[in-house]
Amino acid sequence: MKVLTTIIFSFLLFGCTQQSGETKKLQARIDSLEKELSSSYKPGLGEFMSAIQVHHAKLWFAGLNQNWPLADFEIHEIEESLEDIQKFCRDRPEIRSVQMIRPVIDSITNSIVKKDPALFKSSFTLLTATCNNCHQATAHGFNIVTIPSAIPVVNQDFKPVK
Repeated sequence: MKVLTTIIFSFLLFGCTQQSGETKKLQARIDSLEKELSSSYKPGLGEFMSAIQVHHAKLWFAGLNQNWPLADFEIHEIEESLEDIQKFCRDRPEIRSVQMIRPVIDSITNSIVKKDPALFKSSFTLLTATCNNCHQATAHGFNIVTIPSAIPVVNQDFKPVK
């Protein structure tokens, strides 16, 4: 019986040592991945807002030219950026206010679906005002958004394809 107990104890001890080595390897890999993740690039709120600013302007000129496919593309780009803000900037208190823009985006999307220039202009004006309201609510009122007065890029035609 003593021999059997010694053999069982030896196997258990050997198993624990093997597991401990594997555990250490796994922990080292986890630590390495966490270090890599912590130093990977993560866009800040400003980068997302700059992208939204460009899409906001392009949306305006697409709608003015009644290029509804381009307008639809640009409003979805804005939506995507807002989703990314909520995903990547969770630690920023300002993102709680992002949801105030949802009904306005729905209104613009509706104007695009209806291909209604008048509804588009009023919805876009509301979008711009809502951006400014959000900036006010988040202590960024110094950042005033306006309806674009000049085409934001010189290498794009905003007229619809014939």
